[in-house]
Formats: sequence, C-alpha cells, structure tokens
Amino acid sequence: MQQTTNTLLMIRPVAFRRNEQTAANNYYQKAENGLLPAAINAKAQNEFDHLVLKLEEAGVNVIVLDDTLSPETPDSIFPNNWISFHESADVTIYPMFAENRRWERREDVLDLLEENGFYIEQLVDYSAAENDEVYLEGTGSLVLDRENGKAYCCISPRSDEELMIEFCEDFEMDPVIFDAFQTVDGERKAIYHTNVMMSVGEKFAVICADAIDDSKERKMVLDCLRSDGKEIILITEEQVNGFAGNILQVKGADGKRYIVMSETAKNTFTPAQLKVLEKHGEIISSDLTTIETYGGGSARCMMAEVFLPLQEDEE
Repeated sequence: MQQTTNTLLMIRPVAFRRNEQTAANNYYQKAENGLLPAAINAKAQNEFDHLVLKLEEAGVNVIVLDDTLSPETPDSIFPNNWISFHESADVTIYPMFAENRRWERREDVLDLLEENGFYIEQLVDYSAAENDEVYLEGTGSLVLDRENGKAYCCISPRSDEELMIEFCEDFEMDPVIFDAFQTVDGERKAIYHTNVMMSVGEKFAVICADAIDDSKERKMVLDCLRSDGKEIILITEEQVNGFAGNILQVKGADGKRYIVMSETAKNTFTPAQLKVLEKHGEIISSDLTTIETYGGGSARCMMAEVFLPLQEDEE
C-alpha cells in the first residue's frame, strides 16, 4: 500500500460561508465579521484557485469539480470528510454530523474519476449510520497510515468508535483509538477531527501529544508511530490552533515529495520543525485565511486523496 498519492480531488466552492451547523463542535470556526456571504465566497474561491495552481505547478494531478448552488453546501470545499478512495478500487462514503453536509455527497464525483481513467470496483457506504446519529467523517475522523495498515482516530461526536472499528475490519487495518482534547473557554473539550491534531506521512508524523490527556493513551499512540519508524514532530495546542496538524504529504512530478499546508500553519511551525519536515518533502504553502476562519478547516481538509487503480491496470 502507498502512503502518498499524486492525484487529489478538490471541490471548488460556490457558496462558501461559516456553517452554523458544524460550529456546534468545531471550535476553529470564527464568527462572521461583517463580510457579505458573496465576499467570503469570492475570497475562498481565490484561495482555492491559488492552492490548486501551486499543486499543479509542482506536478500534482488535481481533479477539480465545481460545487453547485443547489442544494446549499457551505462546507463542500472539504470533500475528504464524506469520501475516500482506496488502492483496492473501493470508494468509501461516510456519515456526516451536520445535515447540510450530507448534501455534499454526489454521484457525479465517481463519474468524473472514471472519466479521468480510474477504476472503481465497489462502493462501501456507511452513510445509513446517520439514521442512528452515528458519524465517522472520512479522513477528518481517520488519519490513515495506509502503508502500515493503521487507522488513527480520536473519538468525538463526529467520530464513532464502533463504526471506526467496523471500517478497520472492512479495510483490514488496525485501529488506534484515543481521546484528544483542546481547551475551550477554560474547559477540555473533544477535538472534533483527528486530522487537526495529527498528520502521518511516509516517514514522519506531526502530532499534538499534549492533546491526549491520558498518559497511557498518549504513550500507546506515540509507540505506534515509533514502531513504524516515523520521525515524530511534536506540536503544541497553540500550533494546532494554527492548523499545523492539518497538513498532507503528496507526490508531485517524478515522484518528488511535497508537504502541503497553509501559510498560517507554516508560520506556526518553528524553524527547527520546518527543517525536519523539509527532509520529508518540499513545503507547498498557500494563504487559506478565509477558508480557515469561516470553515474551521485548512489545507488537508480540502484534498481528497485518490489511490484508485487506473483502468488499464485492471484490464
């Protein structure tokens, strides 16, 4: 199994704004500051286009699909929460916490990937779990070490433990389950998505170990990463707030490795941390301030990695 891919699916927004339905437990979203929705969306589109351009210049294959105005999906820019693509030719669909995020799921994504030469054998659809108010939001909830067959998940209202274990059984991965917290108004509250506090690359891992309050769980997670030979970069809760955990290693032209992050995240890392990261890939950073402010997500959330086999490989 490969840990990094050269192909990403990204959804260009048409009605991006702060989603009041996700703000219930995404403490990274900020309130509106007087900008009109159209102005927020225009800024988000601009940030999106700049990131896509930088990725393409590095030789990353970016498949862009435009969102639609109806139904209204303010968070469509974050497709990795509702869909994931696997080397087994499986596509996974996930149950979403916010009702208006469920509308993001669209079948034409599969058509577009097939038009781009990818082979899809099976759809693994967990979305019916929404009927029981059970959620698992894709590679937001799950940080996958595909190469070593491990799935990391911090439990939250959006990341159900039993469903996570079911996913691991279906995809033959070992679950690494823990609780992770952030301080909100003096209280420790569950971090809603694992991918804001950790990222796993081929030979490195960025993680906020301080977010794992239970010392045994913390040791267990760090031991799992070390046992797979990962170079660990520890980040603080303050750096998590700057989206330093929301980064992704990708392949560019000729298999060259890159690490994608926002300008906010890059400025949040210390020079020493950036030096360690740069051993594992050249850094691509882009200004995503509007998307981070109103969406509460950053670079990693915007990229759904495509690991599907090509059609000619299946013939």
